Amino acid sequence: MHDTLPLLNNGKFPRIYRGKVETLQINLGYLCNQACLHCHVNAGPTRKEQMTLDTIEEIVQLIDNVKPKMVDLTGGAPELNVHFKYLVTQITKRRISIIDRCNLTILSEPGQEDLTQFLSKHKVIVTASLPCYSEENVNSQRGDGVFERSIDGLRQLNGAGYGKGNPDLQLHLVYNPIGASLPPPQKTLEKEYKQHLSENYDVSFDSLLTITNMPIKRFGSTLISRGEFGSYLQLLESSYQEKNLASVMCKTLLSIDWEGYVYDCDFNQMLGLPFGDTEKKIHVRDLKMGELDGNPIAVRDHCFGCTAGNGSSCSGAMQ
Repeated sequence: MHDTLPLLNNGKFPRIYRGKVETLQINLGYLCNQACLHCHVNAGPTRKEQMTLDTIEEIVQLIDNVKPKMVDLTGGAPELNVHFKYLVTQITKRRISIIDRCNLTILSEPGQEDLTQFLSKHKVIVTASLPCYSEENVNSQRGDGVFERSIDGLRQLNGAGYGKGNPDLQLHLVYNPIGASLPPPQKTLEKEYKQHLSENYDVSFDSLLTITNMPIKRFGSTLISRGEFGSYLQLLESSYQEKNLASVMCKTLLSIDWEGYVYDCDFNQMLGLPFGDTEKKIHVRDLKMGELDGNPIAVRDHCFGCTAGNGSSCSGAMQ
């Protein structure tokens, strides 16, 4: 697998600048109980990187300084960080909304028996990856048996009140294309998901988010091995929609890695592109709040993935 992929910057992607920070996205580590083909993090069961309690305390201080509307917890499987519940509790005390980027199978892992109850108690928004409603497609992308365990996870969440239209217990699913293609229209696919999962598995969810696969880390390596890397970048660039530029998530988001370093977005974090397109990485403890608004954002050719077609962000399509 190629861990270092081309970082192209042909000058075609427009310069953009950040506004007021509304979301802190925190990567708690790369340990995961799955190793999905579309993963842009290269997360998996053998990864050792995990955010420490000291860094989490620095993150809590950052939350107090920034006062975001949302904290978005990701990984790996963020729940596998031993300090996950402590961090969620601290954020809840501050009455800030929390997203847990959940892979669903984590709910049936040993030691996670109380996770569903914990998430519902703290009214955590669950955004769960289910890249297809077909068992065959999910298992080919995420591993044998993952689809069945994912359905079991959805039933657990439904049993706790998630996915029933309650704004305090939101459950959103995430779709990723299986190969080198753009997602279909989000609303159309959401109807298909809801009908299929309800009729065949008696599970429900609130909304579907379609996210474009980024040509970095594991997915980028897969593209290279198949000889599709260049053509996929061309697809993203040729599908660029200028109107999506106003809604790209990096304008209102800060991404923080497991060591506490700051990036413009999760994808830039995985590519090692420092915050503000500077030459040196900035740690949360050194971040100057007054200098965030108006800062330039590091852009490269992968940024076309967020502006292609219907657009793509951590909140799904933009149009």
